[in-house]
Amino acid sequence: MKKMTDEKKKANTAEVQSADGEYMLEAVPESARRSTRSQFMVWIGFGYAVTGLIVGGNLAGSAGSGGMGPSMAFMAIVLGMGALYIMTSFLGVAAQKTGYNLALLSKFSYGIKGVIVPLFIMSILTLGWFASIAGMVGEVWSEWIGNPTGITIINPASFGMEGVDPISLEEFLACAIFGAVFTYTAVRGMSAIEKVATVFSPLILIVAIVAGVIFVNQAGGVGPFMDKANELSGMGLGSGITIVVGSWIAGAIMGVDMFRFNKSVKAVWLCAAACFILTNPILNFVGYIGVVVNNQFNYVFWMIGAGVIWAILGVVVWTTALWTTDNSELYCNALYTGPALDELGIRVERKKIVIVVGILGTILGAAAFYQLFFADFINVLGAVAPPLAAPILADFFIVGKEKKYNTKFLGKQPAIRWAGIISFAVGAFIGYYFQYVAVLPYGLPSGLFALLVSFVLYIVIYKITPDAKADAENVAQL
Repeated sequence: MKKMTDEKKKANTAEVQSADGEYMLEAVPESARRSTRSQFMVWIGFGYAVTGLIVGGNLAGSAGSGGMGPSMAFMAIVLGMGALYIMTSFLGVAAQKTGYNLALLSKFSYGIKGVIVPLFIMSILTLGWFASIAGMVGEVWSEWIGNPTGITIINPASFGMEGVDPISLEEFLACAIFGAVFTYTAVRGMSAIEKVATVFSPLILIVAIVAGVIFVNQAGGVGPFMDKANELSGMGLGSGITIVVGSWIAGAIMGVDMFRFNKSVKAVWLCAAACFILTNPILNFVGYIGVVVNNQFNYVFWMIGAGVIWAILGVVVWTTALWTTDNSELYCNALYTGPALDELGIRVERKKIVIVVGILGTILGAAAFYQLFFADFINVLGAVAPPLAAPILADFFIVGKEKKYNTKFLGKQPAIRWAGIISFAVGAFIGYYFQYVAVLPYGLPSGLFALLVSFVLYIVIYKITPDAKADAENVAQL
């Protein structure tokens, strides 16, 4: 009777999957892989997030914790984005070769039930990002429209957040409207995300570069700008790298769910480069330049004050750029929430999850999540989240090898892979401790150090547990 029930469950899963076409609970077949060009454009759009500007601004001291000179800022961006590029690409290679999303890939390193841990964490992270980005869009529209109604919905000062602008009715409505639009296109899946990205991604890059050049000219040229930037001090290189990594660690792990659609490993490295070598570093530099010159990382605010044409261009580009990013956040959230619920015996279609999470994220965004919590949100991410990827990387490339990832073994993994759970927990604690309690020697970045510790720890624990022998026996059956 139980066997028939299991078979019926599998049949229902396949039926739901084939109807949705997004492969939430199974590997993406070769026939469903998408063109490298379309995926490249998705990653350009995905990489264009306001966090790139915020991070650049933070390196210049906009967060009030001191800044750093241009040479050190350049090194922080290069090393931070370089680390993200390597991590994202290797995770992407694992996803491309197997066709697995994060949920399926993590079963081999966290266990069938243990996978709930990384999926739950990623669900919270992507929800927070969706809410933050909806808030970012609403903020820009509010800056443009103003507050003609004179109505204030939320006053951050009431929560002890002095200096944070009140949330007007116009900003609240802008968050709600665009949150609904982003949710609708995320429901449509990867094809809708590609269409939005393909149209707007080239324009996005052009506007950002032009804004950066204009700011340097406003400073009087490269020489005067460098002189002014060299006056900045107070932030160490390690802290700068942690900020850069924290801004995109969730995106690096999310990449698994997009890279599984790629046709080749070469395409993985190319698409990751679109985000971490091309798009995001440009935004980091523009944000840095903006704070040095105008004490404002968001160039769209400058565009709004530069005339009607500039204002329209800035607001439209900003909104459509963040559209692709928020689409990806919500799309991937369903790929974490759905499988996690499935392991708990709750079956929900991907589209329904997108709608529910989209509504919740829109409410949070309109309720000032971005204004009240975003700064702490990305700082904690940079310290705690990198170890989440360590068990996956260590298992796929070191101890497990590719043969272990045969679809025949998906259901033969242990309920809990203690090597994954323990190594992540230790790494997350280390990352938090060295970010907020003690300082690492030589100013090393806490998040990346924690990832390295988790990576090594996973290998050690795995080899002394029965898991290694069980996996070897499975592979021997091939």
